[in-house]
Amino acid sequence: MTEKPKTDLQKALQQCRDSFFAVGVFSMFSNLLMLVPAFYMLQVYDRVVTSGSLPTLTMLTLIAMFLLGTMGALEWVRSRILVRVSARLEASLSPRLYDLCFKRALMSGTETGSTQPLQDLNGLRQFLSGNGPYAFFDAPWLPVYLLIMFLFHPLIGVLGVVAAMLLITLAIANERLTSPPLSEANREHSTTSAATTTNLRNAEVIASMGMLERLRSRWSERNQSVVYYQGLASDRAGIFTAASKTLRLAVQSLALGLGAYLAVQQEISPGTMIAGAILLGRALAPVDQMIGAWKGFVSARGQYQRLNELLDKFPATESGLTLPAPEGAISAEGAAIVPPGARTPVVMGATFAIAPGDAVGVIGPSAAGKSTLIRAIIGIWPTAAGAVRIDGAESTSYNREQLGPHIGYLPQDIELFDGTVGENIARFGELDAERIVQAARDAGVHEMILQLPNGYDTVIGQSGGVLSGGQRQRIGLARALYGEPAIVILDEPNSNLDDQGNAALQQALRKLKERGCTLLIISHRTAILSEVDKLLLMREGRVADFGPRDTVLTRLKGQTEGLKLASPAPRPGANTAPPSTTGQG
Repeated sequence: MTEKPKTDLQKALQQCRDSFFAVGVFSMFSNLLMLVPAFYMLQVYDRVVTSGSLPTLTMLTLIAMFLLGTMGALEWVRSRILVRVSARLEASLSPRLYDLCFKRALMSGTETGSTQPLQDLNGLRQFLSGNGPYAFFDAPWLPVYLLIMFLFHPLIGVLGVVAAMLLITLAIANERLTSPPLSEANREHSTTSAATTTNLRNAEVIASMGMLERLRSRWSERNQSVVYYQGLASDRAGIFTAASKTLRLAVQSLALGLGAYLAVQQEISPGTMIAGAILLGRALAPVDQMIGAWKGFVSARGQYQRLNELLDKFPATESGLTLPAPEGAISAEGAAIVPPGARTPVVMGATFAIAPGDAVGVIGPSAAGKSTLIRAIIGIWPTAAGAVRIDGAESTSYNREQLGPHIGYLPQDIELFDGTVGENIARFGELDAERIVQAARDAGVHEMILQLPNGYDTVIGQSGGVLSGGQRQRIGLARALYGEPAIVILDEPNSNLDDQGNAALQQALRKLKERGCTLLIISHRTAILSEVDKLLLMREGRVADFGPRDTVLTRLKGQTEGLKLASPAPRPGANTAPPSTTGQG
């Protein structure tokens, strides 16, 4: 039977096994030194008190203080080791999980992704660097303490065993009763957080149309569910925490009483009586600590399981092929494209070939599959059948970091990122002032940027900050043109532009054509189509026509006139304009 490959999380923890072993060794010596207070009391009562020897008391005290100081140093060292382990996990997994957040967002077909994996890693790191793991390293030493208690007296050992069994029973019951509501609370919290993040990104729409109260009501219902399950788990955990604390104190008192009885019966010495009570408290402390830390342990276990499942579902893969810089040839061979989360193809049997330097307009009615086809061309969505190629290689097989500089992409919804205007244009790479300004000039936005408060150093946020919709779109165009990419794809590039912006856009398109750049433009505005050489017409997910612009427009006009001749005469006053064949999609 083939062994299942380990996930990156399992590999990372395996790499830390030497550190965990070191923590176990330090825990062994630390727990042995925990016996010092009990034996110190034993010697003080049985030797110093009976003999009245102050030098003996002095030496015993010095030895005890030295050993307890050593124990403190060991505790500090093992805590530092666990902190280093948690930091190592963070360093080794956070880049991979960061990339997976984006991959999941692309595969879900949504514009916003969940940062839950990064939150899970942070929670797991905090648990490892906290006090919770100490209970699990200390608990295995419980039999050693019980054995020493049996050596003191069998009855003291029996009392310790009974108390340990009761506390372990409480710990198991605590796990059984608190884990389900805690898991449910975590699931509800993840769903609620994702929905709230989406709502905050659309705050303008929500406020303008008075949707806040209804969305807040939905959030409140979900949040009440989170509060309910968390409260239920906390109530149950509180019962067990109080019960374990009460039981431990009661057992310690019973141990002292039992020791006094045995001392009166002259079966043990007074020192043994005190030492047995102290030792019993120390033996039960890890179990009691486990009950108190169980909520954190359950959360950490859930975080580990989610991360493990995610990393198992998306195993690490080698980067795409390192190919020569593309010249700009784009082709499709019977391509069928299914958006993430859908079951049926949105684009079916797409076949065409675009030569380097072609300027192509992609037109068609809404929901015709235009934007879906573009996403397959740039390699964001894979094909379900057939292939979409760039210079003969499938677009998804490229190394994304190496292909990216050769692609200029302006999506329909413009997103700028936290940083300066210059950083956004430079795609947050090396700030080459000459190339940044050149991209801005090519996009016709250089003069506009100079009028900003700090020019290219003006800080903007995700929504564009001080920028209008048209300004964001023009800066997004400059970002797409940065570095003179071989392929530029513009999805509704003039949707927010005024006359001045449209003039600058058309001038930019002419420069791209002069440079021999492969240009794809999705637009429902006919004015911009004067800048393209070819048209690709899509209808109902299929390539309905492809060829020189004038030829396609002539055939399209003929089809429209044929429809008008075949249609019944319009009613008086009815709108006789031909149906639109272009639109967003």
